[in-house]
Amino acid sequence: MTSVDTKPLKLGVIGIGVGAAEMLPPMERAPYIDLFAGADVNPDVRERFQARYEEARVYDSAEALCKDPDVEAVWISTPNRFHGPMTVMAANHGKHVVVEKPMALDIRQAEEMVEACDRNGVKLVAGHTQSFMPHIRLMRQIVASGEMGALGAVNAIAYTDWVIRPRTADELDPDQGGGLVYRQTPHQIDSIRLIAGGKVRSVRGSYGQWMKYRSIPGYYAAFLEFESGVTGVAIHNGYGYFVASELVPWGDANTRYTPSERNEIRKSMAAGTRPEDAEKLSLRIGGEAESAIFRREHGPEKWKPNDLGIVIVSCEFGELRQGPDGLYKYTDDGLTELIVDSDPLHRDQELEELFNAVRLGKPVFHSGAWGMATLEVGLAITEHTKTGKDVELTHQIEMPKEYGEEYGVEILEERKVDH
Repeated sequence: MTSVDTKPLKLGVIGIGVGAAEMLPPMERAPYIDLFAGADVNPDVRERFQARYEEARVYDSAEALCKDPDVEAVWISTPNRFHGPMTVMAANHGKHVVVEKPMALDIRQAEEMVEACDRNGVKLVAGHTQSFMPHIRLMRQIVASGEMGALGAVNAIAYTDWVIRPRTADELDPDQGGGLVYRQTPHQIDSIRLIAGGKVRSVRGSYGQWMKYRSIPGYYAAFLEFESGVTGVAIHNGYGYFVASELVPWGDANTRYTPSERNEIRKSMAAGTRPEDAEKLSLRIGGEAESAIFRREHGPEKWKPNDLGIVIVSCEFGELRQGPDGLYKYTDDGLTELIVDSDPLHRDQELEELFNAVRLGKPVFHSGAWGMATLEVGLAITEHTKTGKDVELTHQIEMPKEYGEEYGVEILEERKVDH
């Protein structure tokens, strides 16, 4: 009988920036992950990482970390233009990979990433999208069960402060993967595709760039047609005048900032006086903002609309949307609230999917091919903006039905709601 290796996976983090700062707490919590190494070109960041993780190995380059024979897998959270080349490099060194969104800058890069991982026999997870979250997985689970009849449409709408968060120069350059379309479509598109099955046939979309002191798109809207006939709409406005959290009774107008703080930020940006580099550094490991946003002590929190936004699933016999503790289900029998064991800040399922694939031989569902299909939809929004022509897609794949069996969501309680 073959024994199963269940020891923690030795993980190295490449690029210890804001994306990594968000994922470090889940990495620390996961008993199946050994936060083994980190690499960053910034010496101050390396020093902070070493101070926090005294036993970890620290490197000044991705290549040096990948050459470490004891590192088994890497989490790539470098600037977007490095996602493709560093995934290929890691695969060539025999490392399994989780790559942050966007997976790559173009389809060619994504194809090279998939090919390199396949060639070297390593796993590739397209991570850091909110399709991993319990309420989205439960939406898919209910749709796939057929209990609400045929699926008709999946719509997602987000209003956030994304554009006015502190940004580095590469984040303000669309040629380097900057802007809302590259950075935020993965959340909505991945989630819509997961719920609807996966295979989008065509895309119409457009982006808007309305803030003269930001050189990136801050708005997009897209209409998706699936091969099944299901339709999807994805809308995100990141300018922060209004936030979607105001639309739910348990929400408020605060994001990372209060409304008055957002107004002051816009004024300082317009005047050229905002200390943006210092704000960005504060979000990185050891910074004051990192502690306040990513490492604050809290219990499970009520869900509120964020970068994914409000998702509404329309079926033959009813509709679904997110609730404060799970989902609201609308049917001919009335309104039911489905309660799940869900902490919206507990970001660990990407890590679980990686571990299960490497140690237990289970499938990677959010695979490189899946991530490439999501990327293709995002790229199509930009293409349609420029050409005005519908974009036919060629890299779409289905999410296997086994996904729900492997990563199903337990409903802890169902209770009727009196309107």
